[in-house]
Amino acid sequence: MQAQDTGLAAAAEKVKLLAAEHAGQADATRKLAPEVVEALREAGFARHFVAAERGGAQGTFAELTQGVFTVGQGCAAAAWCASLSAYSSRFAGHLPQAGHEELWASSPDTFVVTALPPMGKGTTIDGGHRLSGRWTYVSGVDFADWALLCGVVGEEGRFFALPRKDFAVLETWDSIGMRATSSHTVVVDDVFVPEHLSFPRSDMLAGTSWSPVPSHNVPFQAVGGLTFAAPTVGAAMGAFDACVAVLNGKKQSVTSAVDLVRAGAQVDSARMLVEQNAKVIDDREFTPAAMARNERNGAYTAEVLVDAVGGLVRAAGTSGLAEGSALQRFWRDVVSSSSHIALRYETASARTYPASLFG
Repeated sequence: MQAQDTGLAAAAEKVKLLAAEHAGQADATRKLAPEVVEALREAGFARHFVAAERGGAQGTFAELTQGVFTVGQGCAAAAWCASLSAYSSRFAGHLPQAGHEELWASSPDTFVVTALPPMGKGTTIDGGHRLSGRWTYVSGVDFADWALLCGVVGEEGRFFALPRKDFAVLETWDSIGMRATSSHTVVVDDVFVPEHLSFPRSDMLAGTSWSPVPSHNVPFQAVGGLTFAAPTVGAAMGAFDACVAVLNGKKQSVTSAVDLVRAGAQVDSARMLVEQNAKVIDDREFTPAAMARNERNGAYTAEVLVDAVGGLVRAAGTSGLAEGSALQRFWRDVVSSSSHIALRYETASARTYPASLFG
């Protein structure tokens, strides 16, 4: 697919600078600054996969990935929320047409958050469903306009889109990394969800939608953890820059130089693998082998980046571990984001990748 320019790259550079300025405060308060949230909205992350007819950018995976990398160099939590706002809108693309009209009625920049595990329970009634449940680790929920929540109705998994007034938030996120992602718990108590704000989970997994937008018709497996790997790469790039800043002007030992060299190669190789994943999706190469490789790439990226930031901390020494140091913050963020279930071999690729090799 021919790459397109929606202006996200230039906007992401501005977000990076603003997010970096507020990153220390965000880490301390566990919240992105309001001006950073607004900058993410204005940059176009939430509208990146929204249909052009609804005012969206209808952009590519490659362009989004580069934008997330950029923001991640300034603040990992901001990049995480940028990525998830885009991918949540992509999931919402599976809603019926009337759902599109309601969700994006006022703006294509609606912030949607998603809970993928089917933690809720729905009951079918005339005109829709009633939904109850509790969903943990819903990133960005502090500033969400809508939530897309997965529940079980009988034997079927379904997603339900709820406006902010229909759910409550419990502040339960207390991780030592990615502290400002607002990955809290969403609670729904017997809320009516009309039929046009729901769709089968099987549609999301298969990547089938009535929408003609290419990004709305992508098998879930093909994404291969890209949602979470891209901000992790961006954070590792930020960690590398922070380490160089700490070491600049200091006499280096051979050991710290080796750590720096190795980490630089690891970060660059991880970035290239994630770029490969985005290209597979944009080129619509939805073969079992390519999709399994995407899953493998995501898991390997997480593994190698944890090793890379550990090496950067070793290279920087005590200076890099100062409480106000950007390096130690990026280190915590990368370790935290890499623990996501979508980036683990046993859940992402241990079954599919060997099978693709053996036919």
